[in-house]
This record gives sequence, structure tokens and C-alpha cells, in this order.
Amino acid sequence: VRKTKREVIEMITAWAALESMAARLITENPSAEEIASLRTMFARFENGELHARLDEYSEVNIEFHQSIIRMSRNSVLISLAENLFTHMRMIRRKTIGEQDRADRSIRDHLSIIEALEARDTKRAEDLVRNHALGLADHVAKYADYLY
Repeated sequence: VRKTKREVIEMITAWAALESMAARLITENPSAEEIASLRTMFARFENGELHARLDEYSEVNIEFHQSIIRMSRNSVLISLAENLFTHMRMIRRKTIGEQDRADRSIRDHLSIIEALEARDTKRAEDLVRNHALGLADHVAKYADYLY
């Protein structure tokens, strides 16, 4: 079922709440190996070839967000996020090549990883929430293909 712009923004806002809580939970019960795996996801894009590989980056971007949710180890949070995930995948895939979203996405993700590595709960939670809400802002301003 096709979603309206308003519905998509509401889903992104709900995702922001879920994913920021997941970040909080990760810092409270961290797995150094899992956090390190997040950094490994982005190593292949550090050579400046991001735009030539946007399809590949789009998949890594989606995997990153799924990993944050999964690493929370909270089954209710994971279940709620799964209900939104199909729609989040679609909008993330559609918007990643717009404006400078891919470059900004990598910078945001690396900052999130640094906060998780430092076990900085507030910073990790804020960065994850603001990253998702940035997508909502982008959709509100530029997603004229949604009604």
C-alpha cells in the first residue's frame, strides 16, 4: 500500500524513537565485537568511491540501522521496528542518492559508532535520533514524489 508523505514522516519519527532507545540499550550493555562490526561496514567506502557505489552503500546503510536495532537485544523493540522496516527500507533506498545524503550519512554513522564505542549514552541516543529525524526533514522538503 502506497504511503502518503505524512505517513512516511510519521513512520520515520517512530523509527527515530525506537532506534535511539536501541542506541541507549547498546551503551548500557555493550558488545565490543558488535560495535566493531559496525565500523567494519563502512571501511570499504573510505576511499572516496561512495558515489560510484551508491547501490552497495544503500544496502550497507540499511544493514547498519537493522544492526543498531538488533544489538539492543530488546525483543519488543525489535518486533516494533520490524513492522516499520519495509517502509524504512524503501524510503532510505529512494533518498540516499538525493542532495548530499550519502556523504552526510557516512559522517553521521561514524559519529554514532564513536559514541557507542565511548559508551556515551546521551550522545549516541541524540545522534541516532537526529540522524533519523534528518531523514524526516529531507522527506518533508524534497519528497514531492509522495502525496
